[in-house]
Amino acid sequence: MLRIHVAIATVGRAALARKTIDLLAGQSRRPDGVLVVGAAEADIAGLADSPLHPEVALAARGLCRQRNRALELLAGRCDVVIFFDDDFVPSPDYLAAVEAIFEGQADVAGITGNLVGDGVRHGGFGIAQAQAMIAARTLQLDPAIIPREALYGCNMALRMADVGDLRFDEALPLYGWQEDIDFTMRLARRGRLVSTGLVSGVHLGVKGGRTSGLRLGYSQVANIVYLLRKGTMPRALARKLLWRNLASNVLRAGFPEPHVDRLGRLRGNAMALVDLVRGRIDPRRIESM
Repeated sequence: MLRIHVAIATVGRAALARKTIDLLAGQSRRPDGVLVVGAAEADIAGLADSPLHPEVALAARGLCRQRNRALELLAGRCDVVIFFDDDFVPSPDYLAAVEAIFEGQADVAGITGNLVGDGVRHGGFGIAQAQAMIAARTLQLDPAIIPREALYGCNMALRMADVGDLRFDEALPLYGWQEDIDFTMRLARRGRLVSTGLVSGVHLGVKGGRTSGLRLGYSQVANIVYLLRKGTMPRALARKLLWRNLASNVLRAGFPEPHVDRLGRLRGNAMALVDLVRGRIDPRRIESM
């Protein structure tokens, strides 16, 4: 039996984190431990009182920094770490399916679940909505185990033996946009990455505690350039992300979605492109914005 721990990095959303942690008690295969890493005491307030009694810790603010802190604390203590966003609701058999795949396929280094809903694209879902979607749609997902180039950061299970000394790149600050691509493309050099409908859930896409539109817009350009130069983002994906985001921000800046700061993103895009031309583009610049 594998030792499976769930790790969650959170900022500014302790109440939401508490709700999603409590839901883990309903897993058919409970986690052997839950670790929550915040950036301030307020981020982890009340979490230790959850029925699962999660371990709590602090790190410098930033998704990569907080997840690296989790990896440091869990080293030698678990066989599998599952990173969930603080607004991810897993299907009830998520952990059981992850364990079965890792036990049955020794060459698998990482697993990501197929989403039955992603609130990032739809302005956000509530927990009750997510549970209803899981109940209605999970059985319709394809159970085939298929190869992946990279994993989706809102939910990814990693074999710790393959992770080893691998860490998230802290040069991608704050929300760490595309940090999952960078980390798991490097992990893929150590073992297979897969996804399957047997592992699923809903990303609520809740707003609040996220990076500003200006910062995200800068990251949409700067992080892509950085990862291209680093060699951990395929050129085809980089082109697709860059042009899709630029086009969306330009076309929707005048009539944005209620939940998206398109004008802020467009300003951030422009700042990054100017920095690129001037030869000073750097993902870390958003920390001073």
